[in-house]
Amino acid sequence: MSNKPKIMDPTRILTVANMISLGRALLAIPIIHTLQDPAMGTTTFLLIILAVLSDTLDGWFARKAHEVTHFGKWLDPIADFACIISVVGYLTLVGRFPGWFFIFYIVRYVAIAIPAIYLLNYSHFILSANWWGKWAAGITAMALMVHIWPWQAFPWMQEVTIYIAAVLLSISWIVYIRTFIQKFKAI
Repeated sequence: MSNKPKIMDPTRILTVANMISLGRALLAIPIIHTLQDPAMGTTTFLLIILAVLSDTLDGWFARKAHEVTHFGKWLDPIADFACIISVVGYLTLVGRFPGWFFIFYIVRYVAIAIPAIYLLNYSHFILSANWWGKWAAGITAMALMVHIWPWQAFPWMQEVTIYIAAVLLSISWIVYIRTFIQKFKAI
């Protein structure tokens, strides 16, 4: 018996999983708001944990409810991007996060989005998130947390987490490029 999710109607948009993904993207607003007030550190921490957990929950709900959709495959990485880039952008602006990572993250995303949109329009190929990217999102969230709340006992954690995230994001990018090359050859 196959463990692949049964797609009841892949064209659906309003599903629990898609609402969880959308909620993750919108969590950037209260996260940034609470970051502006050091007294709200616990709230910020809980919001970030909720965003990270929602990245796992949306896929779990989609598979369990047999509601894996084309829209959800697009929305999940967009929600990751919207939440992460908003928080990284804010932290970069206030000097609490390295600007090179902010630029790298945007360049990588655009370099993936352009061929993905092209392939969707010309071959109906729907790009889904890959595991390297999922791990990269999690490590990026960890990097954000150690930049927001530096651990005095582990001063190297900020650099290590950001570089691990960059490596995982790069591997994910390479996986996407290989997928794009295969799909472009098929057109």
